[in-house]
Amino acid sequence: MNWYVVYVQSKKEKKVADVLQQMQIEVYCPLIKEVRQWSDRKKTIESPLFKSYVFVRLHDKDRSNVFSVPGVVRYLFWLGQPAIVRDEEISTIKKWLEDDTIEEITLHKLLPGDEILIKNGLLKDKKAIIQEIGKKRMRLALPGLNIIINAKIKDVV
Repeated sequence: MNWYVVYVQSKKEKKVADVLQQMQIEVYCPLIKEVRQWSDRKKTIESPLFKSYVFVRLHDKDRSNVFSVPGVVRYLFWLGQPAIVRDEEISTIKKWLEDDTIEEITLHKLLPGDEILIKNGLLKDKKAIIQEIGKKRMRLALPGLNIIINAKIKDVV
């Protein structure tokens, strides 16, 4: 059995997870607690860590069963195959979310124009502005040095 990533309609993650669980499908929808502010009150709510994604664990032959659930759109694919998430990665997410020393978790997608700090290499600790992002490399502008470089993503973030 493998963990697969199911793409669901926006704001349907918890409902889809509940229905899949009722169908005896092992499902994981990581939730984080957030404080939401309205004009008259504050409220702590649980919202999905990964917007529009739910993890399901099932045999390859049973993958089509999830499509009977309202809100399920498709599986996430990687290199033409359904994306498989290793058990260790699911365990890491669970442990990370159970760690009560973490006060706030936010996910951000890097975009052109974002300012970052280079982590490794000759330009370590230099600030750069993202110009372009590829699968494994990105083009960075270093205003302090007046240059543009191509860097491996693992060396930057």
